[in-house]
Amino acid sequence: MSLKSLRYILWGLVAIAGGALGGYFYITTVQQPSSQKIAGTTQIGGPFELVDHNGGAITEAALKGAPSVIFFGFTHCPEICPTTLSDISSWLEETGPIGKDINGYFVTVDPERDSPDVMKDYVSAFSDRITGITGTPENIAQILQNYRIFSNKVRLGNGEYTMDHTASVILLDKNGEFVSTISYGEVPNVAVDKLKLLAKRG
Repeated sequence: MSLKSLRYILWGLVAIAGGALGGYFYITTVQQPSSQKIAGTTQIGGPFELVDHNGGAITEAALKGAPSVIFFGFTHCPEICPTTLSDISSWLEETGPIGKDINGYFVTVDPERDSPDVMKDYVSAFSDRITGITGTPENIAQILQNYRIFSNKVRLGNGEYTMDHTASVILLDKNGEFVSTISYGEVPNVAVDKLKLLAKRG
């Protein structure tokens, strides 16, 4: 089996896992009353000290005061990341006035290559409502652990590498608490409905 074929299989598995996770959390945390939330969802999230794409310090406090959508990826990503960021931009626009206060964040899983300047150039191609976030490898590892994000460096040879990672978008309410996920390849109107519900929840 060629390396290219193996990588397609790996990305497929990541996307399928993300879809299953997203569907499960949507049913249990968005469609049902808050009293029926599954145990353990409050364990997603936590403190962090990172850097935004303008070079300023950013902590978990940025995720409070308004609903947020967070996606973890990297700027050298060949397909999943640019597709998802483009989708997020479209979804936010389609929510209209209801979703005007939702903030978007793109957190790198590849801090070795994704400096603030690189992140700024990258996210600006998609939306001015998405903030790029990077930091030291240690601090990035901490936020990945806090948000239960899978990430793995895959060597390609000749000193090159890519990153496998969780493909779901995380939704947080205005208190910075986990609400649901949107899976990679989500039906657009379902994704927009989730964001509208998130906005109404506040």
